[in-house]
Amino acid sequence: MDLDEARLLKNQLGGYAAELLAARPRAAAATPSATGVALGLAPRGDGRFDVAVRYRLGTPTARMVARRLQAEAGPVVDVRRTGRVRPLALAGPRPPVVTAQAAGETGRARPLRPGVSIAHHAVSAGTLGGFVTLDGSAVVHALSNYHVLVGSPAAQRGDAVLQPGPADGGRLPADRVGELAAFVPLAPGRTALVDAALARLDDGVEVDATYPVGELAGTAPAEGADEVAKVGRTTGVTSGRVTAIELDGVVVGYGEELGELAFDNQIEVEGAAAAPFSRGGDSGSVVYRPADRTAIGLLFAGSESGGENGLGLTYLNPIVEVLTALGATLV
Repeated sequence: MDLDEARLLKNQLGGYAAELLAARPRAAAATPSATGVALGLAPRGDGRFDVAVRYRLGTPTARMVARRLQAEAGPVVDVRRTGRVRPLALAGPRPPVVTAQAAGETGRARPLRPGVSIAHHAVSAGTLGGFVTLDGSAVVHALSNYHVLVGSPAAQRGDAVLQPGPADGGRLPADRVGELAAFVPLAPGRTALVDAALARLDDGVEVDATYPVGELAGTAPAEGADEVAKVGRTTGVTSGRVTAIELDGVVVGYGEELGELAFDNQIEVEGAAAAPFSRGGDSGSVVYRPADRTAIGLLFAGSESGGENGLGLTYLNPIVEVLTALGATLV
């Protein structure tokens, strides 16, 4: 199918899935992860698309819906099971992947650069994705996720941000590099589009906006089976391939304070060969196409199982949506 045909079929199958759930009252009243099936577009590599259907292993209702959708539409439906999807940084004293096992930069880094450990003073550790300026201002801000730079609904603008993050040894006041300045709120019961936040850097904090491929040339939407890369706090530089775009209904478990949140219009990436694309602590990484040095997404969540190589799937917010929501421009 071409792009427009795939979008039309995706919408039709979304309506059919809603009908299936409405016919099962107990399922319709359950949690998003128990009933939800994510629907998107799966690039085939030849410029055409299938409909991507994703459901979590161990959820019978979601498995039933996925199978019915495949039976309804036939071979143009790409069905995959995922593991439990979580944000890839957590609040608290322990990181998702301990410092000693991380391949990326977990130590103190000056000047600041993409891929290093960073976090709110009460969050474990995530990744500094890059640098932005806000519309109408030349002041440089660090870009990462809400759950890296905010972490909790109790956090406030002006809270200290540390590099490295607390789980990697960052402490106040020596490792303070800035303060929480802006974020897109996340709230239970509301479908989200981005998990994103900014830290205003303190005066005198120097930055180096160079990635492993050099300076980025700009931003763009994911177009299909893009070959992509990122540099993150935990797994360092990794490569992968976009396996779905415009994915609606991705359910991410944020723990007790926020619960399970559903995200629309997300990008799915699978790691290349026999390696995962991301692990806990890589949240906040900017994902780019090495071929043209163009940023396409902000990494925020993933699973440790699922995908063709069985090593998990990674989810990104489209970078254009992130920057628009924050009123920012990537440096």
